[in-house]
Amino acid sequence: MAGFLDGKAVVVTGAGGGIGRACALAAAAEGAKVVVADIGVGLAGEDPKSEVAETVVKEIEAAGGTALAVAEDVSTMGGGERIVGAATENFGRIDGVVAVAGILRERMLFNMAEDEWDAVVATHLKGHFTVFRHAAAVMRKQESGSLIGFTSGAFAGSVAQANYAAAKGGIVSLVRSAAAGLYRYGVRANAIAPIARTRMSANVPMELAEMGDPEDVAPMVVYLLSDAAAHVTGQVYTVVGSKIAVWNQPTEVRAMWTEGRWTPQQIAERIDGTVGQERMGLIDQLEAYRAAASSGDKPTT
Repeated sequence: MAGFLDGKAVVVTGAGGGIGRACALAAAAEGAKVVVADIGVGLAGEDPKSEVAETVVKEIEAAGGTALAVAEDVSTMGGGERIVGAATENFGRIDGVVAVAGILRERMLFNMAEDEWDAVVATHLKGHFTVFRHAAAVMRKQESGSLIGFTSGAFAGSVAQANYAAAKGGIVSLVRSAAAGLYRYGVRANAIAPIARTRMSANVPMELAEMGDPEDVAPMVVYLLSDAAAHVTGQVYTVVGSKIAVWNQPTEVRAMWTEGRWTPQQIAERIDGTVGQERMGLIDQLEAYRAAASSGDKPTT
């Protein structure tokens, strides 16, 4: 039986472990030729090495697949270009990018250092841009391709990871922009917000009510890379265990008008009864967190 991705060439960043590794193995199992891109850094981006990518390539080859290890830094334009170039030069094309690479530097906003902000945004957000940008240039000419970003439910806000949440929110906007800008060329872009047991999720400071494994995420990635998803673009999906969910598209909810220009006094008099607020679920959880913490329990979300 033919594989779901036969004939396709796919790049997976952060493919040396966790979700990236699961996606690389699954894509190869479905017939794709895979560029396994990872410099094997620690959670905070330290101690880069190429062995993790090479190990995954050996796994793919042992199973009869085709793969190539690339140790490049996704946070640099040159690194992104060389990762994409590895696919085009060795496999003759690039049909998909799965951007999983990421690091964590957890800190409360009022204590966060500039380098803690810069490193996380560079790896996550710029790391998406560098590979998306170079892949999109090729895919536009091919008039086909699939870009898959990895965001997180944290894009809605995070208590102690403002850098991570900001980067993940930027990835959502980048994916939606790519979907809109590349639609006419037959190139699509989507994002996945996974919940899975990885090195990074082990450091989340509360118990997650839903939790899956990296291998649970891989089938959705394979689907989005495939021709079966040629009509799917601009979407954000949660994948956790046996659950797949789609996020809403941002839109205005309520509005109010006045004659001429508003004054602050008019806004104060009318806004609560007309436009109001959209309740931030994260704030609603904070009291529950505090109550759980005061009793010595680990908060659950």
